[in-house]
Amino acid sequence: MNPDSLPLPPLRRAAALVLLGALALGGAAGCSTAADSTPRTPQEQPQESSPTGTPTSASTATDVGWVQLMTPMNQQAVKLLTLAAARAAEPRVREFAVRLRTGQEAELDRLRALLTRMGLPGTDVHAGHDMPGMVTVRDLEAARAAEGPALDRLVLVQIRDHLRQSAQVSRSEITSGGRADARDLAAALVTAREASLAELGRLPGAGRALG
Repeated sequence: MNPDSLPLPPLRRAAALVLLGALALGGAAGCSTAADSTPRTPQEQPQESSPTGTPTSASTATDVGWVQLMTPMNQQAVKLLTLAAARAAEPRVREFAVRLRTGQEAELDRLRALLTRMGLPGTDVHAGHDMPGMVTVRDLEAARAAEGPALDRLVLVQIRDHLRQSAQVSRSEITSGGRADARDLAAALVTAREASLAELGRLPGAGRALG
C-alpha cells in the first residue's frame, strides 16, 4: 500500500479505525494505534462529484476506516460461505450460505465502487490482523478440516459474529460518517444484516451452536 495515494494521512486513517472500534465494539482493540484521534472534517477535503456530475460529500476519516474494514470483512465471509454452500451437512444451512454469499458479493461490488470514488486502493489494509468479526485464515482452516454438524456449528458461529460486528461498525458510519453515499450503503448493510441474523437464528442447530 502506498500511503501517498490515500486522501487521508496514515494517522488519521488509524484514528478512524480506533473510532469505529470504540463505537462499535465497546473499546475492542483494532489493528492500529493513533496519536491523532481527530477525524478530518469535510471542509479539509475538496468536494467530489458522482459519475453523473452531482456533488457528493467529502470523505472523512470515519468513512475511510469503515469502507477499508467492511471490504475485507465481506471478502473473508464470502470465502467461508462458499465452503458452507458446498459442504454444510444441513440443507437449510447450505441454502442460507448460498443466499447470503450472493448478498455479500453484491455488497462487495458497492464497497469497491465506493473505494474507487474515494480514491482508495483496493488492497486489504487489515491483512494479517485479526479484527473482531473478521473470518480469519485460522477460521477458514478450521472450517476446511471440519465435517458434518461440526462444520455447521463453526459456520453458524463465525457468520453470526461477522453479521453482528459488521452491523455495529456500519451503525457507527451511519452516525459519524461524512459521505452521504457511504452512510446510505452502511444503512443498507445494517438492514440486510438484521434480516440475515433473524434467518440464521431459525436455522436447524442454531440454538445449540449459538447458545
